[in-house]
Amino acid sequence: MELIMAKIDLSNISHTYNPKDVKPTYALNPFSMTWENGNRYAILGPSGCGKTTMLNIVSGLVRPSEGKILFDDKDVTDLKTENRNISQVFQFPVIYNTMTVYDNLAFPLKCRNFTKEKIEERVQSVSQTLNLSSFLNIPARKLTADQKQLISLGRGLVREDVAAVLMDEPLTVIDPDLKFRLRRSLKEINEQYKTTLVYVTHDQNEAMTFADNIIVMDQGEIVQVGLPKDLFEKPKTTFVGYFIGSPAMNLFSSEVFSNNSIKFNNLEINTRTDLSKIKNKKVKLGIRSEFIKIANEQKDNVVNVKVSRVEDFGNFKLITGKIGDFEIKSKVERETPISSENLKLYLPADKCCIYSEDKLVQ
Repeated sequence: MELIMAKIDLSNISHTYNPKDVKPTYALNPFSMTWENGNRYAILGPSGCGKTTMLNIVSGLVRPSEGKILFDDKDVTDLKTENRNISQVFQFPVIYNTMTVYDNLAFPLKCRNFTKEKIEERVQSVSQTLNLSSFLNIPARKLTADQKQLISLGRGLVREDVAAVLMDEPLTVIDPDLKFRLRRSLKEINEQYKTTLVYVTHDQNEAMTFADNIIVMDQGEIVQVGLPKDLFEKPKTTFVGYFIGSPAMNLFSSEVFSNNSIKFNNLEINTRTDLSKIKNKKVKLGIRSEFIKIANEQKDNVVNVKVSRVEDFGNFKLITGKIGDFEIKSKVERETPISSENLKLYLPADKCCIYSEDKLVQ
């Protein structure tokens, strides 16, 4: 049975690995989501948050405790993996060591009775993309761990008829420079063949540079889905603010002062957020270090900071300072002179995010 996917629907999905317990622990709490055909998705989160469980449910390796999986509106919840028209690439290489690189790449096509001409065309194309052309006649067992992973990745990409490629941390054993080139190649493959790519990672840089949409998870919950820009500028929870970005978002315990301002460390900070309906006046102010600028004069939203550290990262400087008991970080251009232990920093009102009970106030 071959299915051509237009989209993948995860409908009211949840999963527990101990369903017979009186109070089962859920690896995935109930959620619904649609993956549109031809898009690139990254599932991002710390170890144990449920990323791989979600991927394995889509692939058919795990049957969800509750809910349905739909491929192009067809219920595939009980279909085996081989009948779902997908390719999988795992964290550790799954290849045939006794075969040559060429035969490993060709194997998925031979199993589906592709012509020799088509097999040759696809193997050559994929091997060029992955820099494996010079290894095609070498037995796979003689290659390094990262080269073997490239073969595994190539086997997932070699079929043009695949509607989705599911990748579980596929670049873990590959060096950083090659990782960058492979992510670019995957994006080019996605744009050329319109195959849905789903990429599981704990690395925010991999997710942000690869995906159209990022699914951020924490403890079995989907906490935010969105474009990299949205996750960075308007994280919906303090967890996303902390997990996305380097350094993490500045977060300050504060309290509501007026309908659109808060107070922390006895300083009033104006925002663009309507705070009039917040019942709990204890909130958190979040702002990215990239948005905090050095000010030359005292005005609204300017705070006085005692500089404790300045780090030069080559393309920017990171200032770490103190406001009372609070630590604040600001990224500035490398050429910016930091001539004093005392600085004025400006917090733009439109870049200030307010969190009530760790959730963004919209």
